[in-house]
Amino acid sequence: MVEQGLIRAAQAGDRDALITLLREIEGHVYKTAFYILHNEQDALDASQEALIRVYTKIGSYEEKAQFKTWVQRIVTNICIDKFRRTKPTVSIDEHEMVFQDNKHNVEREVMSAYLQEDIREAIDQLPEHHRTVIVLRYLQDFSYNEIADCLDLPLNTVKSYLFRARQQLQNRLQEYQKGGVSG
Repeated sequence: MVEQGLIRAAQAGDRDALITLLREIEGHVYKTAFYILHNEQDALDASQEALIRVYTKIGSYEEKAQFKTWVQRIVTNICIDKFRRTKPTVSIDEHEMVFQDNKHNVEREVMSAYLQEDIREAIDQLPEHHRTVIVLRYLQDFSYNEIADCLDLPLNTVKSYLFRARQQLQNRLQEYQKGGVSG
C-alpha cells in the first residue's frame, strides 16, 4: 500500500517522492499488464507507458479514489488498447521445458506446467471484459468495489462479469478436471 504522504509529495513536485512512488507500483503494473497481454515484451511496453502516464498525470489524481485503483485503471486501459491494436502472438520461450535437476518430481512439475498453461489459455479465450475482471480479482486481489472503481462499472456488472467468467473458465477446464490435459 502506497502512503498518502508520498503521493501528496509527488503531486507537489517532489521528484524523489515521484520516483519512489513509481518504483513501488512498477511490479503491480507489470503483473497486471502481463496477465492481460500474456506477452513479456508487450507487458513491458504497456507497463512503461502506464508509468509514464502516472508520472505525467499524478497531478490529476484525486484522493476520492484509491491510488491503486487509479493506477490499475490506467494500466488496464493501456492494455485493452494495446490488445485491440495487435493480434495475439505465441512466444516460443514460454513453451520451452528445461529439466535442470532430477531431484524434483518431474511428473508433478510437468502436470503443474500443463495446468498453468490450460488456465492461461482458458483465461485468454474469455471475452476481454471477463478476462480483465478475472485478472484484477484473482491475480491482483482487488475487491469487487475496487474493480468497479477501476473499470468505471456498476458493482452488479462486476459481479455478473465475474460470475460468467468463472462459469466459462469452469467449462473450459472440465477436461483438465477429469484428468486430461490439452498439451
